[in-house]
Amino acid sequence: MDETRRFPTLLRWLALAAVLGLGAPLAACGETSWQDRREALARAVEQQVRETSDYTGKEQLDPAVLAAIRAVPRHEFVLPAYREYAYDDRPLPIGEGQTISQPYIVALMTDLASVGPDSAVLEVGTGSGYQAAVLAEIADHVYTIEIVAPLGERAAETLERLGYDNVSVRIGDGYQGWPEAAPFDAIVVTAAPETVPAPLIEQLKVGGHLVIPVGPEGGAQSLEVLEKNADGSVNSRHVLPVRFVPFTRDGED
Repeated sequence: MDETRRFPTLLRWLALAAVLGLGAPLAACGETSWQDRREALARAVEQQVRETSDYTGKEQLDPAVLAAIRAVPRHEFVLPAYREYAYDDRPLPIGEGQTISQPYIVALMTDLASVGPDSAVLEVGTGSGYQAAVLAEIADHVYTIEIVAPLGERAAETLERLGYDNVSVRIGDGYQGWPEAAPFDAIVVTAAPETVPAPLIEQLKVGGHLVIPVGPEGGAQSLEVLEKNADGSVNSRHVLPVRFVPFTRDGED
């Protein structure tokens, strides 16, 4: 069957991720409170989950994940020029050629990571800090790494200002993970390498989940979930097609 007919919402998101065209904001400025907008966003995320369930196998998310979407002030993590669009379910530019991910994708990746209140989580690709904040609403501690210094510094300031004292931010090459804080109950990667970095698998606890987009820049990418076995091997499953910014390393443009 033609995929464009079966999954129109998913493909609309893929186009938005590439083009980042801006339509009408969720509600007129001053007409709706930020909390009301977050509630509307959570409902939009729930709708997306239902519409993509044939891909993901999920018809609903963990209530803790939706509670985090309702709690995190996404408008604090976007650039001022895009603040009125903060609660649209879409990616937005954050500068330095990077984006803040679509809330649906943030929620889905958080759910797939199986994060709990005792979890130590590694995030590779801090970006704006929004994904780290969503994770921090659920997990015990989040360790997040950003290779683009201006983004990492801005995210660290935002997270500190908003009181997320269970998030540690590091500027550096996320390929090597955060060895001194390992092992991690979950690892979430928000940029796409062509292959899964071996150090991240090594730093994952047995039974832990690594959620990562994999594939070439401008080519077919797949959101994957890897679960680590006791012998160090991993089971991997494809979740859905995605389009993320490329995973960059020190020395790369």
